[in-house]
This record gives sequence, C-alpha cells and structure tokens, in this order.
Amino acid sequence: MTELLNHSFTHLKLNSIKLKCSRGVETRKLFSRRVHCVLTDDKKVSVVKNGKDSLEICRVVNGMWQTSGGWGKIDRDNAVDAMLRYADAGLNTFDMADIYGPAEDLYGLFINRVRRERPPEFLENVKGLTKWVPPPVKMTSTYVRQNIDISRKRMDVASLDMLQFHWWDYSNNGYLDALKHLTDLKEEGKIKTVALTNFDTQRLQIILENGIPIVSNQVQHSLVDMRPQQRMAELCQLTGVKLITYGTVMGGLLSEKFLDTNLSIPFAGPPLNTPSLQKYKRMVDAWGGWSLFQALLKTLNQVAIKHGVSIPTVAVKFVLDQPSVAGSMVGVRLGLSEHIKDCTAIFSLKLDEEDVSSIQEVISKGKDLQKVIGDCGDEYRRA
Repeated sequence: MTELLNHSFTHLKLNSIKLKCSRGVETRKLFSRRVHCVLTDDKKVSVVKNGKDSLEICRVVNGMWQTSGGWGKIDRDNAVDAMLRYADAGLNTFDMADIYGPAEDLYGLFINRVRRERPPEFLENVKGLTKWVPPPVKMTSTYVRQNIDISRKRMDVASLDMLQFHWWDYSNNGYLDALKHLTDLKEEGKIKTVALTNFDTQRLQIILENGIPIVSNQVQHSLVDMRPQQRMAELCQLTGVKLITYGTVMGGLLSEKFLDTNLSIPFAGPPLNTPSLQKYKRMVDAWGGWSLFQALLKTLNQVAIKHGVSIPTVAVKFVLDQPSVAGSMVGVRLGLSEHIKDCTAIFSLKLDEEDVSSIQEVISKGKDLQKVIGDCGDEYRRA
C-alpha cells in the first residue's frame, strides 16, 4: 500500500508543498471529516525510506512501553522468552525508548539470544526501533553522541536500526541541532535511519526543509484519533515520510473486554488499572464519550465476528489501511500476556467496503480531535 501511495508523489519537491500549517491559512482544503480507507493486500512488511536511507519493518510492531512499569512486574528471562516467541511468529519489529525502563536492556538480551539460537537470515529480519527523549538542553555534538552511545550499548548493537527523536518544547529550536547531529551519526554508521515521534505537521515540514532525511513520524492514531489523516498524512504523501502509529488499540479499550460495559457506574466494568487504559479513556471522553464508544465497539464486534477475528485485529487493520501508515503498534506485556494470534491475523484480514462504511459511519459521529486537541503530538505540549 505505502509503495503505491508514494509512487505518484516521488517527483514532487519540498518547495512545491502548499501547506502553511498553523503559520497561516492553508491554500487548499486538505481532508473532509470523512476518512478514507484504502484496501490492501496481506503484505507483512513495509519499507520506510528517505533518499539512500531505508529500513524494512514488520507492519505490526511490538510496542514495549509496557515494560516501563504500571502494567505488572516484568521478569527478565520470561520477557526475553516472550520476545523470541513473537519474533518466531514473524512479529520481528520491536519499538522501545531510552525512557521505557529496561526496554533497551531487554532488547540487548533478546538480540544476543537471536544471535546464538537463530540462523543469520533470521537475525537480519529482526529490527529494534528506539527513541531518544532528551531534556531541552543545548544539543551539542558530544551530548547527542554520548546519549546515542548509551542506547547502542544497552541494545548491544553497533548501529541502531532506527532512532526516533522526541522534543518537548518547540519554542526551543535546538531540535534542529539535535537532528543534524543525529544525521552525522547516521553517516558514521551508528544509526541506520533517523525518524521522529510526536512531531506536528509544521515542525516536520521545517525539519525536512532543513535537509534532515526523516523516514517516519510515530504518532497516536486509532479509530477514535484520526488526526494523522488530516494535515500530517497530506504532508507525508507529498514527501514520502511514513507514519508508525501507537495507541491503535487504545491500551486495550478497543477489545471485547470493554464491550457492553458501563464505566459510569463504580466497579461495574473492568478496572482502568494501567497507564495506557487511563490515558486512552481520556481520549474517549474528548472524542464523544462512553456511549458512542460502545456503539463503535458493537460495530467492530459485528465486523470481527463476520471475519472470525477479534475487535483489536479489526481496529489495527483499519488504521494500517490508512494513507501513509507503514506500521501500527500493539503493546506487549512480555511474560504476562500474549496476543500473537490476534496480531498475526491482521495480515490476512481484508476489510470490504461494507466493513469500512459501517466503521466510518460510527467514527464520523465523534468530535474532530484536531479541533479539540490540536495536531499530532500537541497533547504533550499543552500548558
């Protein structure tokens, strides 16, 4: 899908982009409220690239935020065993961050197990995507290099497959300095691809105009939060930058567990006992409330039953079928619970026009979160 979408835009240059983002009036209408779902084949991998930089990733990404605490105690050996089971099932791309507790260390242990216990061609397909989330201090070459070396050591790799950069404060343009230093490290071979996480459309455009070879932007994207399909997807289609999405199953809210529940009555429904459930319940409240969310779950359940899959499988597939989405994340509670069957079912699921139309009908009744919250990542930067 992503290759087809980009084919028509490869001839466009950045200076032809008409977007003004929040700096002024847009010169054309970008997207209507009605979303567009592109039906795809069951391809399991996608390539994110910019110029000579490219990386092949599994389209369903194992998210490791859950290792950072708040989801249950993680046993190191059990966690690494679980990572091997995911990789053996073809789910071989893992997403982590320097701030996700022991995530990078677990990946280091895991990749060493792979080196010892799996053939070389298996190792080549395993990918570790990490993030760097620095404080807004002066971004010197030495400071950036030292921090990237820490992640390389923790993950036990000579070169990071992907470094996704986050920045808290746009009023401090030190993010451009950091990204230029990261690009230098890429040229040295310490990073294979440079990417972003939670950047908005305006800043992504500025970064690209500064010659930084960004391959992807990781953003929150679900059936409830369709913000990335407005300004962000427009810019991505023009430039070839891809989206990697998180929050796609909303911490588990988009599942059978929460179907036909009433959270307005104390202790009547499943507890919101993880950071992700609490976070995405607030997103539901901003979007349209629990009653509308129940209508969405009922529609998804009908589609899931029709295809013999689960609600989360339908929810992820819908987002994967959106323009410019290269991969969608499903959180892994390593050693505590597994969703390998649901995740692998995503690859063979094909949503037909009836499925898409019924889902669109419900989500169109929700509020436009672009107007409520702002562009991608703005939820992290509001006063």
